[in-house]
Amino acid sequence: MDIKLLVTYDPAHTSACKQSATNAISAVGASPAFLKSKYNGIFLIDVAKPKEVVKKLKKLYEKDKDIFGRTHRYIPVDRWVASRVADMQSAVKSLVPEIGKNQKWKMELDKRYYHKMSYDDLIIKLTDVVDREKIDLKKPEKIIKVEVIGSNAAISVLNPDEQLAVF
Repeated sequence: MDIKLLVTYDPAHTSACKQSATNAISAVGASPAFLKSKYNGIFLIDVAKPKEVVKKLKKLYEKDKDIFGRTHRYIPVDRWVASRVADMQSAVKSLVPEIGKNQKWKMELDKRYYHKMSYDDLIIKLTDVVDREKIDLKKPEKIIKVEVIGSNAAISVLNPDEQLAVF
């Protein structure tokens, strides 16, 4: 998959949300390409330098919350894999070097259209492959972001300023 950015939104207002996402992303100088999504409430977007785009979107959000409409979260994606536990573990493990040995980290997990494993069991399986000792759930320096969507999973290692929640 060539999806670099996930945007969640209110599925009751798809057209307006697509326009809001387009307006916001364009306002920070990026050109979003919306890819076909079979999941309500999730836009799949190809955009250059997604982490930089989200940093700029966070600054825009501080000035103009209204431009985001009923969109909710903007999440850059480092890697896509099948939502099999072994594949997700492998992807997480491959991204761990982006977390310094002494950096504080946490994992954030969201899952939709995925019922193979409970949230708690899945997060335990995925954190088992992380060999960094300093976990900090309140002020992490790095966030391992896992978005499980049906048969696929988007996995990223982000700085706190590289994801945006609009609420």
